[in-house]
Amino acid sequence: MDNTIVVSTPPHVKSKRTTRGIMIDVCIALAPAAIAGCVFFGWQALMIILMSVFACVATEFVYFFIQNKGFSNKCADAKAVCTRFIKQFDFTSVVTGLILALILPTTDKWYEVFYEVLIGGIFSIAVVKMLFGGTGKNLVNPAAAGRVFMFISFSITTYTAANISSLSFSSATISTGSTNLWWLLSSYGGNPQTKVTTLDLFLGTGVAGCIGETCKAAILLGYIYLAVRKVIKWWQPLLFLAVFGFAAVFMSGFAFIKTGGYIFDMKLFLPHILSGGVLFGAIFMFTDYTTSPKGVFGQIFYYVLAAILVAVLRYLTKLEVTSFVILIMNLIVPLIDKYFIRKPFGYKKAKKEGK
Repeated sequence: MDNTIVVSTPPHVKSKRTTRGIMIDVCIALAPAAIAGCVFFGWQALMIILMSVFACVATEFVYFFIQNKGFSNKCADAKAVCTRFIKQFDFTSVVTGLILALILPTTDKWYEVFYEVLIGGIFSIAVVKMLFGGTGKNLVNPAAAGRVFMFISFSITTYTAANISSLSFSSATISTGSTNLWWLLSSYGGNPQTKVTTLDLFLGTGVAGCIGETCKAAILLGYIYLAVRKVIKWWQPLLFLAVFGFAAVFMSGFAFIKTGGYIFDMKLFLPHILSGGVLFGAIFMFTDYTTSPKGVFGQIFYYVLAAILVAVLRYLTKLEVTSFVILIMNLIVPLIDKYFIRKPFGYKKAKKEGK
């Protein structure tokens, strides 16, 4: 008799919830951001979303088909392999495809974006997820890795402003990083016509950025859904955003030393949080189960350090660095879990014997 005990990757939860159910909840939470992106950026956004999801799901299917010898004996077992794929399909590739699409910008050259998205989706699933063993085994967030891969490979630095605008931009396209907004956010100097208000940043009106990162109101709807469904812990994104906001305001104060001395202006707190992909990353990417710490104290350290890194690197590079920081933090999660030791499940502290 085989007495081998197989222990799966933590966390171990006694619940009727399944990976498939959780991923469906995440898809529902991403729907408002996806819909807002399609409204703001038009049919190009819809096509990018569909292409990204298709690329990720198709890549997972092909990898599974080859791995399970679907091509053996002239595809004699193809039907059985397809059936097994459908039964084990957990929607993780759909979530990866959605997130990858929502953190990408649109462009008028749709034919260029399509092959870039196709390659990015294949890289995210085949290289980052499946090569490491599939769901729950990946070292880093597949969508973040795919986004960084596309940024480096295709130099994606052009972001289109939403076509629902209350601003007077000289051009609908800004050639810059999506969070190179220091000239937009600063309350000191500059052209008033090129500034956005806090309301513009919240609604995404006239703000150049990525498909799903622009409308913060839609992202917050997804956050509320995930928190109510207890898919994520409500305090995790809030901790990240609070630390990031203060750190970003602190760092931005150095920009004015040459002109009038250091300025700590809390009016920039909300604009920093509502610009770029910080809010989206805090809710949908940093909270990924597989690539985040398991213990509470480890999670606190993880979110605080990540927030500080995003704030500092944003100031130094003047670019959107959230995806890069996600990859950095994902790689040190094993160290966090090693040194922030969790209390074993069911552990009770031994009572001291009386004298």
